[in-house]
Amino acid sequence: MEFHLLFIFALFLVVVNGSNYGALPGEMYWKSKFPSTPLPKALQELLQPTAAAVNKSSLPKVELIGSQRAKRATYGVGYWTELKTLFDKNAIYNETTIYFLYNDLYPFKKMKLIFTESMSGSKFLPRKIAQSIPFSNNKLQEILNYFSIESSSKEAQIMKQTIQECEAIGIRGEDKYCATSFESLADFVTAKFGKKIRAFSNEVEEENKKQEYTILKGIKMIRDNQIVCHKQRYKYAIFYCHTINGTEAYMVPLVGEDGSRAKAVVICHTDTSTWNPEHFAFQVLNVKPGGPPICHFLNSDTIVWVPI
Repeated sequence: MEFHLLFIFALFLVVVNGSNYGALPGEMYWKSKFPSTPLPKALQELLQPTAAAVNKSSLPKVELIGSQRAKRATYGVGYWTELKTLFDKNAIYNETTIYFLYNDLYPFKKMKLIFTESMSGSKFLPRKIAQSIPFSNNKLQEILNYFSIESSSKEAQIMKQTIQECEAIGIRGEDKYCATSFESLADFVTAKFGKKIRAFSNEVEEENKKQEYTILKGIKMIRDNQIVCHKQRYKYAIFYCHTINGTEAYMVPLVGEDGSRAKAVVICHTDTSTWNPEHFAFQVLNVKPGGPPICHFLNSDTIVWVPI
């Protein structure tokens, strides 16, 4: 069945590319959903350019958290827990500013930051292909067998963690959804906000370089009603999308010590009363759940959506 679907999709791509000047199916789907909104670069990079890329034997390995490309923060996307056993979080948190208090979001404030490039190794599968593959913790062994992944490997552990985060009950005030395809991601946003939306993500000149950045004047609040979609580590592109009560999004201009510029998305949580008391943010900032607003920068493959 899986190879039959892959063949059908390969044939579909040939027809589409021959009749639409090379436009990808995902690009056309985006245009039908959001005709007045440009497709974000962070998502465009994840679309399949050819049918060959859909073959499961050619899919990349899940990027391990300890790898060079994956040295970036994880937030515990539901804010109830974090990855505790798969990487040494103290290393990155001690080297860079991840969590900070809202009162520190002002011009001329200096922070040590690193903006990692989008983890574009894993790309979207077409919806029909993604729907044909189980995505459930009770089908984990079947999933690992499908991709020929050893159950004792770190790759398997990360995939299991992603599925668990998607299946876990959200915290109070959180509306969550895991999109397993580009089409399902677009459908979720449309269902929430309609077709008139804006999409925000980091705009960074210098990626993968740890340096001191200075916040510039011109901090702008994006909106206090937004959907945030985090790209997860998995064999193919999965996005954990959620809205959380008491959340504000800002676009923050920065300049690095090397002169490079950035516009980074910052999320501030004004209500942390439902977070796990053991969350690392509380340890770093020496505050408690329900205390002062906590902010953090987003990774470059995270998308923030707002209605217009």
